[in-house]
Amino acid sequence: MACASVLVVLILAAILAPYLGLADPYKASMIHRLKSIGHPRYLLGTGEQGRDMLARLVYGGRLTLFVRLLPIVLAFFIGSLLGLVAGYAGGWLNTAIMRTVDVFFAFPSVLLAIAISSALGAGMINSLVSLTIVFIPSICRVAESATASVRSLDYIEVARASGGNVLGPIFVYATSLTSVCMILAAGLSFLGIGVKPPESEWGLMLNTLRTAIYINPWVAVLPGAMIFIASLCLNLLSDGLRSAMNVKD
Repeated sequence: MACASVLVVLILAAILAPYLGLADPYKASMIHRLKSIGHPRYLLGTGEQGRDMLARLVYGGRLTLFVRLLPIVLAFFIGSLLGLVAGYAGGWLNTAIMRTVDVFFAFPSVLLAIAISSALGAGMINSLVSLTIVFIPSICRVAESATASVRSLDYIEVARASGGNVLGPIFVYATSLTSVCMILAAGLSFLGIGVKPPESEWGLMLNTLRTAIYINPWVAVLPGAMIFIASLCLNLLSDGLRSAMNVKD
């Protein structure tokens, strides 16, 4: 519940950002660049181009928390559909779907995301497509396994009586991937193949601030701290959902 509360605060701040009286996150001022945390005018200091860090972190939550979770939603529906079809139909259709999915498991998710994003080119849409493709196979595998376990029972009523639930395990597993998706998305932006400047996305901010780490390290690590906090809360929230829904690994 504590992690859920932190996430609610971050989400509300991102939604209400235009009404919080924050500075323009895109307005640069070279005479005010790299101000320290606690500055009278800039609470969390300024970035490498003099932009207000508090405003950029709050507005950056929109891309990092919303747009970067969209791949999980898309992968959940596509992967679940493929897994349900494969698990229920069985036979040659199961073999065709699952062997195709297995091809993607031959590559680490990080390298696969980088390869697809590099092939498609930098940009938010291409980043969303690459991350969605990365997470479809794992969700499909969980959906197929859960469906096959229920399908193997003699009667659907028996499955219901024994608590057989296909969507429960898939949903919980998908929520556990949200923090991974956030880190991968931030990594793509950090490498320059994700969101393009001057967007205030946390991974991109880490990239642009890396040269300032020796001048003002506390300001430079703020985007990384936000990624860490959000990812940790998402992980612990997923564990809470798993316990609440009594889903076994």
